[in-house]
Amino acid sequence: MKTIGIIGGMSWESSAQYYQQINRAVRDRLGPAHSARLLMDSLDFGPIAQLQAAGDWEELAHIMVDSAQRLEAGGADCLLLATNTMHKLADEIEDACDLPLLHIGDAAADAVCAEGITKIALLGTAFTMEEDFYRERLEEYHGLDVIIPEADDRADIHRIIYDELIAGEVLDASREIYRAIIARLVAEGAQGIILGCTEIGLLVSESDSAVPIFDTARLHAMAAVDFALSD
Repeated sequence: MKTIGIIGGMSWESSAQYYQQINRAVRDRLGPAHSARLLMDSLDFGPIAQLQAAGDWEELAHIMVDSAQRLEAGGADCLLLATNTMHKLADEIEDACDLPLLHIGDAAADAVCAEGITKIALLGTAFTMEEDFYRERLEEYHGLDVIIPEADDRADIHRIIYDELIAGEVLDASREIYRAIIARLVAEGAQGIILGCTEIGLLVSESDSAVPIFDTARLHAMAAVDFALSD
């Protein structure tokens, strides 16, 4: 079994889901006594969130690269960046390490394409929805037609992530906001919804949408298990 290296803590609420889901999948595939070979560098998200808000992506790149190199030195065979937003710095991490980085956008897109879906809606932080780094990967690498919510809806999605979900607050009122946003996106032609923030799956599930939901945290975790158990 290969060793999975996770850059985590962004937030720890979703990183805990990665740990659970990876280990459960390994147990399901190999038997009840088995668990994953896994290293996690769990970062303090407070300073990272402040740097994001300040737009200091150069300092954030230093933090991500340092974490990746610690995992590489510790014996990891691959890297998982357990956050969608920080994939803005995927190229910097790949350039600084010899390990394969399993891109969360690829894990999501592969699942979307396997369902025959071509028009997909993307939910996430404002960075993920509004900047090019994530949407372009879905569009150019995988040929998907990506739509995002309107500005007011994007603001609500972002606020709920940073004010509630990263703190482990899962509120029914916020779920209703997300349901209404999803319904508007479906009315615009979305055939599926990518939960492009690893915390959104704490709030939203298949029952909240008339079209398929693609939880990036779960799909990313399963991609890691596939890698770890491959020959």
